[in-house]
Amino acid sequence: MALVHANDATIDTYIGNGITLVDFWASWCGPCRMFGPIFEAASEKVSDVTFVKFEIDESNRRTPAKYGIRSIPSVLAFKDGELVEARSGLMDEETVIDWIKELQNGNS
Repeated sequence: MALVHANDATIDTYIGNGITLVDFWASWCGPCRMFGPIFEAASEKVSDVTFVKFEIDESNRRTPAKYGIRSIPSVLAFKDGELVEARSGLMDEETVIDWIKELQNGNS
């Protein structure tokens, strides 16, 4: 599935079915800007996972607070709407793909 962008009002529409990865980021965050293309590249290689970008800004504070986002980039993994794992910090594409495989195999 293609990469989608969400905010506080739309996030719930994306995390309800199957595996969803949500990348919490900000435009002023250097590591977030480095991770963005990696996350997008992974989204192009894995078609059965939803990839969501969520920019933390003044108008989108409810969702990060709900999930306890304290540092960015942070990626949350959801299965059928349930949070199953969170990872913070910069990851390379291979790590993201391997994590998805673990999620798909129920090892996470």
